[in-house]
Amino acid sequence: MAQTWEYKVVQLREGLIGGKMSPDKVEKVLNEHGRSGWQLRAITAVEVKGRLGPGSVEGVLVTFERPTS
Repeated sequence: MAQTWEYKVVQLREGLIGGKMSPDKVEKVLNEHGRSGWQLRAITAVEVKGRLGPGSVEGVLVTFERPTS
Protein backbone atom coordinates (compact mmCIF):
# COMPACT_ATOMS: atom_id res chain seq x y z
CA MET A 1 0.00 0.00 0.00
CA ALA A 2 1.31 3.44 -0.91
CA GLN A 3 2.28 5.85 1.88
CA THR A 4 -0.12 8.76 2.39
CA TRP A 5 0.82 12.15 3.81
CA GLU A 6 -0.80 15.09 5.53
CA TYR A 7 0.45 18.66 5.26
CA LYS A 8 0.41 21.80 7.37
CA VAL A 9 1.27 25.34 6.22
CA VAL A 10 2.28 28.00 8.74
CA GLN A 11 2.49 31.69 7.81
CA LEU A 12 5.19 33.73 9.54
CA ARG A 13 5.86 37.44 9.34
CA GLU A 14 8.00 39.68 11.48
CA GLY A 15 5.54 42.54 11.92
CA LEU A 16 3.02 44.79 10.27
CA ILE A 17 5.63 47.28 9.06
CA GLY A 18 8.16 44.86 7.65
CA GLY A 19 11.63 44.16 8.93
CA LYS A 20 13.72 41.06 8.61
CA MET A 21 12.43 37.65 9.56
CA SER A 22 13.93 36.57 12.86
CA PRO A 23 15.89 33.30 12.59
CA ASP A 24 14.96 32.59 16.22
CA LYS A 25 11.25 32.81 15.37
CA VAL A 26 11.63 30.40 12.44
CA GLU A 27 13.73 27.99 14.54
CA LYS A 28 11.11 28.00 17.31
CA VAL A 29 8.32 27.10 14.86
CA LEU A 30 10.43 24.33 13.26
CA ASN A 31 11.26 22.79 16.65
CA GLU A 32 7.67 23.01 17.95
CA HIS A 33 6.28 21.21 14.91
CA GLY A 34 9.17 18.73 14.78
CA ARG A 35 8.32 17.57 18.31
CA SER A 36 4.81 16.80 17.04
CA GLY A 37 6.12 14.60 14.22
CA TRP A 38 6.03 17.19 11.42
CA GLN A 39 8.96 17.29 8.98
CA LEU A 40 9.93 20.44 7.07
CA ARG A 41 8.94 20.22 3.41
CA ALA A 42 9.57 23.78 2.15
CA ILE A 43 10.02 27.42 3.14
CA THR A 44 8.65 29.92 0.62
CA ALA A 45 9.13 33.71 0.76
CA VAL A 46 5.87 35.63 0.23
CA GLU A 47 4.37 39.07 0.61
CA VAL A 48 1.72 38.84 3.32
CA LYS A 49 -1.14 41.32 3.29
CA GLY A 50 -1.11 43.39 6.48
CA ARG A 51 -4.09 43.93 8.73
CA LEU A 52 -3.90 47.70 8.39
CA GLY A 53 -4.06 49.41 5.03
CA PRO A 54 -3.42 48.06 1.54
CA GLY A 55 0.30 47.36 2.01
CA SER A 56 1.99 44.05 2.60
CA VAL A 57 4.97 42.79 4.56
CA GLU A 58 7.48 40.14 3.73
CA GLY A 59 7.02 36.79 5.34
CA VAL A 60 7.42 33.09 4.78
CA LEU A 61 5.14 30.09 4.38
CA VAL A 62 6.56 27.06 6.15
CA THR A 63 5.21 23.76 4.82
CA PHE A 64 5.41 20.59 6.93
CA GLU A 65 4.49 17.00 6.16
CA ARG A 66 4.07 13.78 8.10
CA PRO A 67 2.81 10.31 7.25
CA THR A 68 -0.80 9.57 8.09
CA SER A 69 -1.54 6.59 10.28
